[in-house]
Amino acid sequence: MEDTFLEIISLENLLLAWREFRRGKRNKPDVQIFERNLEDNLFALHQELEEKTYRHGDYTSFYIRDPKLRLIHKATVRDRVLHHAVYRVLYPIFDKSFIYDSYSCRLKKGTHKAVDRLESFAKKVSKDYSDKCFILKCDVRKFFASVNHEVLYLLLGNKIQDKNVIWLLREIIGSFATNSRVLRLCSGFTRESFWPAAKGLPIGNLTSQLFANIYLNQFDQFIKNHLRLKFYARYTDDFVIVSNDIEFLVDLIPKIAEFLSDNLKMELHPNKICIRKFRQGIDFLGYVILPHYRILRTKTKERMLKNLNKQNLASYLGLLSHCSAFKLKQEIVELAKNR
Repeated sequence: MEDTFLEIISLENLLLAWREFRRGKRNKPDVQIFERNLEDNLFALHQELEEKTYRHGDYTSFYIRDPKLRLIHKATVRDRVLHHAVYRVLYPIFDKSFIYDSYSCRLKKGTHKAVDRLESFAKKVSKDYSDKCFILKCDVRKFFASVNHEVLYLLLGNKIQDKNVIWLLREIIGSFATNSRVLRLCSGFTRESFWPAAKGLPIGNLTSQLFANIYLNQFDQFIKNHLRLKFYARYTDDFVIVSNDIEFLVDLIPKIAEFLSDNLKMELHPNKICIRKFRQGIDFLGYVILPHYRILRTKTKERMLKNLNKQNLASYLGLLSHCSAFKLKQEIVELAKNR
């Protein structure tokens, strides 16, 4: 572990990080500018990291609809290359400690694997769709905006003893806080007890995806090792639990809420806690899963039809290959021909 920092900041790793970062971005003006003096830029970054004079830059922000409106914070090219360099080295260290049924931003996982897993859970609990089956679905309220930096530093420190790596992670994490205005207003106080804890991870950072899994791994371990739940799956802050006992699921909600509050300084979204009978269908990650089949969520279908063109037809057909959508496939193929 003592060589982790040197591995992250090595010129070889920075170059590999650059190659990963630039995929699909070669036509972006800021990427082109960085590439014009690539060797000098990477060497300068390496030297700043080696001498610990590196400071993370500011962010530019913009909104995207995905499908709900999200505020994205975009770091500079230099900083995003470093994010890739950090991710390349730390991902394999932390990933082996994650549970099997954590599906977000992990190799050989993803949304479709998560949906498949939920479907297999429901089939098992319902005894091949012949018995009762209920699904509890929840998500964490404003997850990325609520990540407590001190809690995250503690979790990172449990796994990483290299003080230089911790310095670098603090520089990246501390570059952003959703309550930064409050922190600035409190800067006059000298007593530590007056300081509110910094919160928030920028959705646009690659490192935020890894930090999110590290943060919620504590919750996963609580679910699996303390509550001993077998039929549980999580994708980012969306999670599902399957049971044949509705009262059991109802009783879980306050236990889950208490753990999130006490240990991670977070809360369940009060409007997104639901328990449904499997035969009614469960809406999860863009699909509605029912006994024997699954269909595309109505809002996902509407967005697809609105944004459809010849360029994205193949990706939409790929999305539809994971559900029952024969007529919809025919419809979008015809529509794409006329756009």
